[in-house]
Amino acid sequence: MPYRFVIIGCGRIAGRHAQLAARQGQLLAVCDTLPEKARALAEAYQAKAYTDSTKLFTDCQPDIAVICSPNGLHDQHALQALAAGCHVLCEKPMTLTRERGTRMVDAARKAGRKLFVVKQNRFNPPVQAVKALLDQGKLGPLLSFQLNCFWNRPPAYYQDSWKGSLALDGGTLFTQFSHFIDLLYWMLGDLKTVSGHRENRFHKGIIEFEDQGMALLEMESGLKGSLQYTVNSYRKNMEGSITLFGEKGTVKIGGQYLNRLDHFEVEGEQPPVMETAAGANQYGFYEGSMSNHDKVYDQLLKELASPQHQLVEAEEALKSVDIIERIYKACPLE
Repeated sequence: MPYRFVIIGCGRIAGRHAQLAARQGQLLAVCDTLPEKARALAEAYQAKAYTDSTKLFTDCQPDIAVICSPNGLHDQHALQALAAGCHVLCEKPMTLTRERGTRMVDAARKAGRKLFVVKQNRFNPPVQAVKALLDQGKLGPLLSFQLNCFWNRPPAYYQDSWKGSLALDGGTLFTQFSHFIDLLYWMLGDLKTVSGHRENRFHKGIIEFEDQGMALLEMESGLKGSLQYTVNSYRKNMEGSITLFGEKGTVKIGGQYLNRLDHFEVEGEQPPVMETAAGANQYGFYEGSMSNHDKVYDQLLKELASPQHQLVEAEEALKSVDIIERIYKACPLE
């Protein structure tokens, strides 16, 4: 019997989830505090529209709740869904603090339900190729790394939106670049120490946090590297990249969205042939990360059917929240 889905939050990414939920199962209902948003998405998929998530869970009996609400509400809606007996697929970031994320993990464990977090950039072909090199030790001992996130988010992006507020957005690393922090952890392990700074140069009076920052990172392994990020790239996204320097090779995953293998020089290895990567998620006048949500849903259903298939579960997703919290604490806003 196909899984029954509901979606909480009907913003831009919810449309992608609705498409895949309807393809993989049945989309029962959607919910948003703005009635017109809920109604429009529901009508497109013959689903029910709600403006109150409590009533949705009272009326419906979904198997899986997809959380697409503002970042600062993810924990509230996930806890509500778990209490209703649902598995949960939560958009990034999982939440805005480690403390709130721990409550989500505990609730899933007590409910005997799965809590997954969307980390679609792990499925990018260049990312998969470099992770395999690391797992096989083909770069040799790593010497250093560089993480660059140079995107464009003009003032119009934040207008009439929850984006830009500390309470609901959380900050640039949470909303724009949490996928990059997730890949940093996935490839290089946990963070040991960090120092740096953050500043708001172009969005004063528009957002409550930084629009650019720099940090020096030391991982638990002793490996050191740098992070530089901005949403001030002129007109469009410029680059999203991870460069790894090893004793036996140097690789750079680049492009605008970690979608290309820009540099490959590895002892005894030829550059891998890359399968065609998915395009970026399109949101009108700006672009997001790679559109690999179809792979997320494929893995979600495989994981629910058989534990041998692994999707990113809450305990692992919580690491990127923890790392971002630590970066923000150590890098004061100037």
